[in-house]
Amino acid sequence: MRKTCNILAGIVLSVSAGIFLLSIVFRLTGIYYNNTPSFPVGFYKIVDEPVGKGAYVSFCPPQDEVFDMAVARNYINTGNCPGGYGMLLKRVFAQAGDTVSINEAGITVNDGLLPNSAQLKTDIDGSELPQYHLGERVLDDSEYLLMSDVNPNSFDARYFGLIAGLQIQHVVEPVFTWGK
Repeated sequence: MRKTCNILAGIVLSVSAGIFLLSIVFRLTGIYYNNTPSFPVGFYKIVDEPVGKGAYVSFCPPQDEVFDMAVARNYINTGNCPGGYGMLLKRVFAQAGDTVSINEAGITVNDGLLPNSAQLKTDIDGSELPQYHLGERVLDDSEYLLMSDVNPNSFDARYFGLIAGLQIQHVVEPVFTWGK
C-alpha cells in the first residue's frame, strides 16, 4: 500500500512539474492558452503584425467600473493587468477612419450592422447588463472596436465601448484550437 502511494505521489509530482515547466516555455515563446468562450479554446501565439481590422488581439482592459463589474460577475478573469483584470482576447472590427455607432439594436460599422451585435439586456443569471451607447462617429488613430465573432454572449464592445490602442498588448493568431 505504501509503495502504491509513493508511486502515485511521484506521478502527481512529475505531472505538476511538467505542467509548470510547460507554462514557462509557453510564456517565453509567446503562447497563450485561451479557455474562455469568446474565442475557440486553444493555443494562440503572439505575432509581429500590426493591429488592423480582422486581427485577433490581447489587451488589458482600462480601469473602469464596467470592468470591475465584469470581474465581480466572472465575465472576465482576474490577472496581471492594472486593476487586477485578466488579459482579454478579441477581434478588431473597426479602426481609425471607420464610422461606428453602438446602441441596443447593435453595432454598425461603415453603415453595416455587425452580426450578433445587439446588446443583451441581461446575462444568463438574469443580472442586468450595462448598455453602452455611442452615436455615429469616425474613429481616430487611437481607437479600436473589439468584439467576439464566435460567441454572441461575449462581454465585448457592446458593453464597454471602444478600446484605446495603448491597451492593446499583442496581435495573436491561433496555433491549435478546438471547438467553434
